[in-house]
Amino acid sequence: MADLVVRSRRVTTPDGERAAAVVVEGGTIAAVLPYDAVVQAAQDIDLGDTALLPGLVDTHVHVNEPGRTEWEGFATATRAAAAGGVTTIIDMPLNSLPPTVTTAALKIKQAAAAGQCHVDVGFWGGAIPGNAADLPGLHADGVFGFKSFLADSGVPEFPPVDAGQLAEAMNAVDALFVIHAEDPDHLREAASSAAYADFLDSRPQDAEHAAVGTAIAVARAAGRRAHILHLSAASALPLIARARAEGVRVTAETCPHYLTLDAAVIPDGATEFKCCPPIRDAENADRLWEALADGLITCVVSDHSPCTPDLKRQDTGDFAAAWGGIASVQLGLPVIWTAAAERGHTLADVVKWMARRPADLVGLRNKGRIMVGADADLVAFEPDREFVVDVHALHHRNPVTPYAGKVLRGVVRTTWLRGSVVTGDNAGGKFLAREI
Repeated sequence: MADLVVRSRRVTTPDGERAAAVVVEGGTIAAVLPYDAVVQAAQDIDLGDTALLPGLVDTHVHVNEPGRTEWEGFATATRAAAAGGVTTIIDMPLNSLPPTVTTAALKIKQAAAAGQCHVDVGFWGGAIPGNAADLPGLHADGVFGFKSFLADSGVPEFPPVDAGQLAEAMNAVDALFVIHAEDPDHLREAASSAAYADFLDSRPQDAEHAAVGTAIAVARAAGRRAHILHLSAASALPLIARARAEGVRVTAETCPHYLTLDAAVIPDGATEFKCCPPIRDAENADRLWEALADGLITCVVSDHSPCTPDLKRQDTGDFAAAWGGIASVQLGLPVIWTAAAERGHTLADVVKWMARRPADLVGLRNKGRIMVGADADLVAFEPDREFVVDVHALHHRNPVTPYAGKVLRGVVRTTWLRGSVVTGDNAGGKFLAREI
């Protein structure tokens, strides 16, 4: 007898959307059968026209625990993830204290997370000046790769690397390097101002363009994989396309806020919109959508980066002083589905961008897809139901969001992790390690 059968007339599989019955045994998908197949199971759920998606994989989440747990923690971040249909997150090496730049720091973070996680959690390591010798050990302990900043990270314990230091790190270990690509020589000190345009002017597209070029050059020379994080500047797309055509192993992601928000209509003082790199104009977003549709941008992830409300400077509206980060791990699916549907994309496209490709990026072939042998990470999703974003319904620790009050399309009804419900108070996540 199977543990669970979930039936839907709209199951999104790697081969497209179809009516099916997904059979779960021992936490994995044992069969994908016709919708009306007779199956003996302990539980048989018929979703009807509610869509069944694979759990999303978000490879860009800042949990901040330990050390800055007042910003965010594993219990709250992963509960928000489950509520948003995300069943796997990969935690960034900052802004926790200590940052994940040594094997000792990785163990401290794992200890802090133990027993708190509603979804599965993996970890990135950090490559900073002077820690190249630590990278092989971190990689052996299962981190999925290494993050570096080419410009100031915003926290002193995670300094940026220059091209030479990035090359030293890449030459120390054969791993995936994920890079915050802004060039400090093209950034300007933002003056105190409540005008978003002033902040935007301080971080021009040229900064991303130059840094992407640096990352590509170093990856080419070292023969390593490089992944450009949270691409905002469409001007850098031709660099990535050319490098890929020349055989450089470079990929790029973008985020819901870069695809759906418009710099031209951000109100003065609305510091909940501040992030780095910044949200740009609608024409730039159109080009990002085109690159996503063409496969040049491979995936969409949240860059969930919350902080305490006081650090957002909502009292003064000063963009220069406010922390740069947008928290959207719970809202990414409806945000992207709302905009994607308007542009003629399908749920299968959204699953490709937000589940299968992020899983592939980090080598989790058993995640992000509904197929036999995969983990039974599933999401019941009502794609046509609308809702208004209410900050009181958000589960991350400090529910500040630029999406407050927006009407979005698509509601997560239930999330299963390896066949067990994890929406609500259920915490069933485990640690993931890079598959060796």
